[in-house]
Amino acid sequence: MAQEKDREAVEVERVQTGVRLEKRMLKVLKALAEQKDMTLGDLLEGIVLHAFEGKAPFSQQTLKEIEQFKTLYGMTLRAADSHNLRERRKSRD
Repeated sequence: MAQEKDREAVEVERVQTGVRLEKRMLKVLKALAEQKDMTLGDLLEGIVLHAFEGKAPFSQQTLKEIEQFKTLYGMTLRAADSHNLRERRKSRD
C-alpha cells in the first residue's frame, strides 16, 4: 500500500472493536503489518479503503511477501473460500 506523501493528514475517530478472524490469516496480517512497520489496524484500514474503490492494495513485491507468510503459517485459504467458511467446533475435554 503506497502512501501518498503529498496528501495532508486526515483526522479520523477510531473505535475499539472485537473482530474475529481466521487464526492463520491473522498471523499473516500481523507479520505483514510488522514488516511494513505499521499497526494491524492501519493495515486493515488501508486494505478496506482500497477495496471500497476497487483498487488492489498490494504491490507485486508485497504479494510475494504475503505468499511467503502464508506458506510459513500454513494458510491455504483463497478468495473463493470466503463464502464457505464455518467455525471449527471446539472439542469438549
